[in-house]
Amino acid sequence: MPQRVGIVAVAQTKYEAAKPRQHLSDLVLEVTDKILEETGISLIDDVDSVVSCSQDHWDGRTISSMPIPDVTGSHLRDESKVAGDGAYAVLYGMMHILSGHHDIVLVVSHCSESQTDGRIIENCAIDHIYHRMLGLDFLSCAAMQANRYMHKYGISREQCAKVVVKNRGNAKNNPYAQAPAKLSLEDVLNSSMLAFPITALDAKPASDGACAILLAKEDKAKKLTDKPVWIKGVGNCYDAHFLGDRDLSACDSLVSASKRAYEMASITNPGKEIDLVEMSEMFSYQELLWMEGLGFCDRGEGGHLIDSGTTQMEGNLPVNPSGGLLSGVPVTVAGMSRVAEAALQLQGKCGDRQVPEAKIAIAHGTAGVCGQMHCVLVLEKGGK
Repeated sequence: MPQRVGIVAVAQTKYEAAKPRQHLSDLVLEVTDKILEETGISLIDDVDSVVSCSQDHWDGRTISSMPIPDVTGSHLRDESKVAGDGAYAVLYGMMHILSGHHDIVLVVSHCSESQTDGRIIENCAIDHIYHRMLGLDFLSCAAMQANRYMHKYGISREQCAKVVVKNRGNAKNNPYAQAPAKLSLEDVLNSSMLAFPITALDAKPASDGACAILLAKEDKAKKLTDKPVWIKGVGNCYDAHFLGDRDLSACDSLVSASKRAYEMASITNPGKEIDLVEMSEMFSYQELLWMEGLGFCDRGEGGHLIDSGTTQMEGNLPVNPSGGLLSGVPVTVAGMSRVAEAALQLQGKCGDRQVPEAKIAIAHGTAGVCGQMHCVLVLEKGGK
């Protein structure tokens, strides 16, 4: 990249099953105020552009970003909306800066899943010619993907359950996490079955909340913080919408996205060069499958990776020290929260969930049914 783009500051609400006392704009105001307080900047005088991430279907209105300009200072300036996952909004904000037209960009994302029935929303994302009328949602499709993946490679339900035990346990050290818990494998395996092999604890809970990230070009970033985090590499890829055109036991779009990000970041051996991963896993089996797609193990080896202890907090490659999506993060906010958590790790601000001496991290976002599209960001610890 001709110039570096830095993450200056991040802010998150606490994620909760429902926030009935806060309107969507209140959620965004909360995180925007935190950014302003930390950096001392002015929305009017300093921020050149605002990128928001939201979904019309989830917000129950068209142009779901309409309530946001009032609280992000977007009036009479550049404002854009990304519909999908928050990681893409960070990527878009980075592109704003690399274009040379903006120096400082505020990126925000919000969602209140408690407002509606997510199954209805997800059904709208399914192929409308052959699949939507079957009543499919992300859960039923994920169950098909999990069965295909587990059958092909011998992945066990116990290995998937280990992901839940790990992530929900990690969340106990995260003040933003919605559902921290000390669980056993039996707790996960014996929780109510949603769609075999996915139990209630194998799935991300519904969640409300918001996240904000302040991006700046290199010289501005160094003036605003003594702990900038540089976006070293990015990659994204979109796979077929029609499920029958994809091998659900693979994640080819993630393979492609990660290779692009690693190439930009000059990463040749991700298992040796990366210190931690903050990943978007809506279901437990996805952490195993996505780790394969990110190149940390061979295809079909995700189960062995979790068995080895490598991805535990005390392992060589901690995955989701924050607790991940399984501990409660809203859709659309999900990928941006992964970027925020990875940035906090590299700034050394994670308290009891801190990975020691972390210098390079992966933040991952995904959207669409069965991981249809993926976005990967390689972040690097910086300084003055």
